[in-house]
Amino acid sequence: MTALAASGMRSRIESLDLLANNVANASTGGYKADREFYSLYAAPDAIDADSDAATMPVVERPWIDLSQGLVQATGNPLDLALSGKGFFAVQGPGGPLYTRNGSFRAAPDGRLVTADGYAVRTGSGAPLTVQGSALIEIAVDGTVRQNGNVVGQLAVVDFTDPGGLVKQGSTYFRAADPSQQPVAAAGATVGQGQLEASNSGTAEAAVRLVGIMRQFEMLQKAAALGDEMNKQSIEQVAKVG
Repeated sequence: MTALAASGMRSRIESLDLLANNVANASTGGYKADREFYSLYAAPDAIDADSDAATMPVVERPWIDLSQGLVQATGNPLDLALSGKGFFAVQGPGGPLYTRNGSFRAAPDGRLVTADGYAVRTGSGAPLTVQGSALIEIAVDGTVRQNGNVVGQLAVVDFTDPGGLVKQGSTYFRAADPSQQPVAAAGATVGQGQLEASNSGTAEAAVRLVGIMRQFEMLQKAAALGDEMNKQSIEQVAKVG
């Protein structure tokens, strides 16, 4: 009982770490929440169907919740939000990165960049460059126009297996397998003057936090009960009639 309770408490601590990161990024645009996937650890002795060895709960792996966040209007023409599946492609320091955070700005050299200074890529892979302070119009397919002229088209991409993406920072993703190439996102639309909010809600996080703490307290009591049972069994066995 003590070992099972300890394993349960450890998995609850791991869940609490994921939840704390979600809460910290509840106001980060385009952030995607981390979730946990539970499984059971079976000791080698438990593989035998006739064995009494116990299986223990563990967090097998975290996974990224890529569900759509709430789209909010900002009025800033360089704020962009995606509706549907897909990512904006940007040029990171070590190669292409992908993000749902469309809070962009124009750099002094005219390149459209993220808050971290990563250049936003066009469909050809080149940085998107805008001209001075001319009015920028961005269509739902990502086509960028200034003074009625097309200056480029945003690269909006998706992956056949989004489970192969790993986080880099709070709002960027990269392909864990370099051979996994992005494809054009089907059905995704670009909204100008809008931003996608985090899909990690504070209300949901508060409810999950209460649930995790209550589960942890119950497991603590179970561990204490197991210790007391062991103590009593040792004391009783040691008695001489």
